[in-house]
Amino acid sequence: MTIDAKVVMQLREMTGAGIVDAKKALDETNGDLAAASDLLRKKGIAKAGGKADRATAEGMIHSYIHANGKVAVLVEILCETDFVARTERFQELGHDLAMHVAAANPLYLRPEDVPEDVVAKEKEMYAEEVAGSGKPQEIVEKIVSGKLQKYFSDVCLLNQAFVKDEDLTVEERVKHAVAQLGENIQVRRFVRMTLGK
Repeated sequence: MTIDAKVVMQLREMTGAGIVDAKKALDETNGDLAAASDLLRKKGIAKAGGKADRATAEGMIHSYIHANGKVAVLVEILCETDFVARTERFQELGHDLAMHVAAANPLYLRPEDVPEDVVAKEKEMYAEEVAGSGKPQEIVEKIVSGKLQKYFSDVCLLNQAFVKDEDLTVEERVKHAVAQLGENIQVRRFVRMTLGK
């Protein structure tokens, strides 16, 4: 099957993939643009995982002040080289993350950052909710675990659904940037300020 160059370019614009990768994905999916996009996303996330151990000593602190002037955000994002830190895609990632923090107001960066006493209190509360249900203990534990994961997806930045594309988590948005830019990228920390609070 011959893939039209316009379709290859369209897929490149959608995903940021290179010409060869876009053409291969379209070949593998018989020219199905949506399936090729999904395939590239999966491959990009897999590639990103392999870069996670590489050192990040460059990057930027991106600032965002909401239009009403009452919410401000700083996000520190690290990468491997100054070259990547100055690219438009890296700057765009910083802006997207800062806007997300302004909109979603996460409390922590990742689940490991949630204090143990907060996790224990949440678990206790969920266990009490299902205590009288008469369900077996292993089912109760699974329910509590599921509710705890839901809590993390509400309060931890990297676990939250990304505000610009709710099919992705913030962590997956970062991994897509890793796949596009070819470097390890880490969100180190963030601060959100609200006027009067």
